[in-house]
Amino acid sequence: MHLELSKKTDLALRAMTHLHQVGRVSPGPELAVAIDTTISYLPQILRPLVLADWIAATPGPGGGYRLTAALGDLSVLNVIETVEGETTNDRCVLRGTPCPVQEQCALHTSWLRAQGALLAELDSTSLDAALGSAPTKGE
Repeated sequence: MHLELSKKTDLALRAMTHLHQVGRVSPGPELAVAIDTTISYLPQILRPLVLADWIAATPGPGGGYRLTAALGDLSVLNVIETVEGETTNDRCVLRGTPCPVQEQCALHTSWLRAQGALLAELDSTSLDAALGSAPTKGE
């Protein structure tokens, strides 16, 4: 079993946190330093967030990046899926290949329930709650 997010998701979360904390346009070089990445990698990290209209990018002198979404309106799952792609996985936890309907593995049903519970938890946790600034949705 391998549950791990990419470095890109970590950097995207750090970028959103920084932009939330500064509350203003952050020039690319400043943001890159704040999240510990390179200026050349920054657009790749932020592209999915800009396409989702959560961050605005303004080119040119005086430009930079600005948070446009309220962190309380986004779930942790929203951000993960925006950066990583859909979380649905048809790979068998035991075999590493799709679990055939006729020969489901011994853990198939349990694994699907556990995966569903994890996704539900990530979906019910707002980004601001995950970052420590608000309670989770429904509390």
